Amino acid sequence: MQNFVLNLTNENVTLTAYLPDYSPEMPYLDKRSAVLVIPGGGYYMCSDREAEPVAFGFLGSGFAAFILRYSLKENSAFPRPLDDAREALKIIREHAEEWRIDPQKIAAIGFSAGGHLTAALSTMSDERPNAQILGYPCILEKIGKILAEPIPGVDTEVDEKTPPAFIFASSEDDCVPIINSLEYAKALDKYKIPFEMHIFSQGWHGFSRADDTVYGKDEEVEYNKDCNIWFDLCVRWLKKIFK
Repeated sequence: MQNFVLNLTNENVTLTAYLPDYSPEMPYLDKRSAVLVIPGGGYYMCSDREAEPVAFGFLGSGFAAFILRYSLKENSAFPRPLDDAREALKIIREHAEEWRIDPQKIAAIGFSAGGHLTAALSTMSDERPNAQILGYPCILEKIGKILAEPIPGVDTEVDEKTPPAFIFASSEDDCVPIINSLEYAKALDKYKIPFEMHIFSQGWHGFSRADDTVYGKDEEVEYNKDCNIWFDLCVRWLKKIFK
């Protein structure tokens, strides 16, 4: 596997690549699909719990994986983070042949504030992923009060060019209420954009993989364990989208 870090244009913004090696034993993986991972953290930080554990999961499922660590804190006013995500996606496509990636099979996955950035990349950018995966995403403009900087609402930005979506969240999330996910799904439905959505009855905000790859205490794993099925459901959905 190749692993390297690229510095992007904006200060302290990086793109970390994990590229599986090609093997003639698996010729059907000559060109892989790819996933761009965009962690959450309120635009104050990029959560490590929503970075490598997620990227490694997709690696193990046959995808190339990338992690974007984007502009934060005083540098996070829009559209700066969106510029970071657009640049990352463009770099992946520009190097698709070299990195053995299918440039038309690139998904972006984002969590919480990273979900907002993923949805913005999928609706407001001239460079869009081919699929979007949103984990307990910040969507509505009013949720900006808990973030480092105000954000544009992305539910109003959905159009006919928006890619298919996979959305998951917990109904007991009192940090980013599920109205954010529901309003985004409503906007997707308005434009007949295919989507799949799973709302779990129990789970903390920021549950990520919801297993012992991100939780160190048994009681944390136990409480969130019913949410961890999102990953297998997502991989199944994504492989169907990218047939």
